[in-house]
Amino acid sequence: MPLTASLPAPSTRTGFAYSREQFQQLVDDTLAHAKSLGASDAGVEVSEGVGLSVSVRKGEIETIERNRDKSIGVSVYLGQRRGNASTSDFSRAALRQTVQAAYDIARFTAEDPAAGLPDEQDLALGEAATRDLDLFHPWNIDAERAVEIATRCERAALAVDRRITNSEGAGISAQQSHFFAGNTRGFRGGYASSRHSLSVAPIASLPGVGGDNMQRDAWYSSMRAPQDLAAPEAVGRYAAERALSRLNSRKVPTCEVPVLFESTVAAGLLGSYVQATSGGALYRKSSLLLDSLGKPVLPDHIDIHEDPHRSRGKGSAPFDDEGVVTRVRDAVKGGVVQGYFLSSYSARKLGMRTTGHAGGSQNLTLTSRLTDPSDDLEAMLRKLHRGLFVIELMGQGVNYVTGDYSRGAAGFWVENGRIAYPVHEITIAGNLREMLKNIVAVGADAYTLGGKTIASVLIQRMKIAGS
Repeated sequence: MPLTASLPAPSTRTGFAYSREQFQQLVDDTLAHAKSLGASDAGVEVSEGVGLSVSVRKGEIETIERNRDKSIGVSVYLGQRRGNASTSDFSRAALRQTVQAAYDIARFTAEDPAAGLPDEQDLALGEAATRDLDLFHPWNIDAERAVEIATRCERAALAVDRRITNSEGAGISAQQSHFFAGNTRGFRGGYASSRHSLSVAPIASLPGVGGDNMQRDAWYSSMRAPQDLAAPEAVGRYAAERALSRLNSRKVPTCEVPVLFESTVAAGLLGSYVQATSGGALYRKSSLLLDSLGKPVLPDHIDIHEDPHRSRGKGSAPFDDEGVVTRVRDAVKGGVVQGYFLSSYSARKLGMRTTGHAGGSQNLTLTSRLTDPSDDLEAMLRKLHRGLFVIELMGQGVNYVTGDYSRGAAGFWVENGRIAYPVHEITIAGNLREMLKNIVAVGADAYTLGGKTIASVLIQRMKIAGS
């Protein structure tokens, strides 16, 4: 069968130039060509994305960008030797050259006992590959309308207070894509998805005061469907209020106190847990949580639930990047690790079975069995009583082998359960393993950041390096 793809008129609804049927034909033809060359197995993914991004600053247009990209990637296996190649050219000659390149790479690659497509029993086949998770909501917005919305957002921020003196700008992004993938073991699947966002970054300063009393903060809204985005005025006002709250920041003396992570930064703790229990770190023995399966690594009141099938979820997927079916599960139950995050390759390296996580985790939610519905942020500050409330972290100071944790931070000093004053230019330090074990409370103020949902998190004690 020839490797061909015709270009239809772009769809006015989606903006895509290729149909799902054309993608499926490309996959089938490419796989057939790989087999004809002598490949024992092969996998192909073809994708296309389109979008619009605009930014404004102080009421003036800064950028208007349109993006359109497409790609086809081919993996060819000769037994346990693997070769990869990709191209953005969908012509017959280019596709044949790409398959040949992947084949040639495989010929000269050393054998790897863990290499290979997922086992057929793990693949999403039939209905499992076609589960509709309501991920595609294209935004039919033009540049003029996008500029208007971004301008409204920035204008709302600047109007909050005369101390909002400047702005790093506001932006709108509307993105949609689709893909189709298949392999020689029978997997075929693909879907369209969208993600849209609105953001603004205002700057607050005190009139007549130098740069030490200038503070920036930002806020955004990101959703699969444009109608689910927060109102631009609400985003602008909240970003301005956050920037204003940080004026007159100061350092604190070096000390060791409880630390409360705002929900937006607590998501980083959840991300660190995923990193430490992911297959790549585990088989390379570069994780502080080696051999933690079935063992307690969090307090017994903590659960981490994963639901890859959540409607409109930012981490939702019926199958992972290899075509392995995804499943709802408890990653942690009562503080005990129930499962790692494994691809087929990392699972084989560990002598285990894939968990369907080629490409990462999928809609994780961390909760505490001690949380009361009334545990809003004010209640969490009262639980903190005296210590640091962190709203921003800087740097990448996490060592996943030793667990050493050291990050630049900004936030607020809390006395008697109430915010006393803003804090900046400090460092918080501890050990990630101990931090996870010493989570004493989780709030009811849950926030979703990407594919992770978590509320404010109170750590029993951490070191604060200040003045």
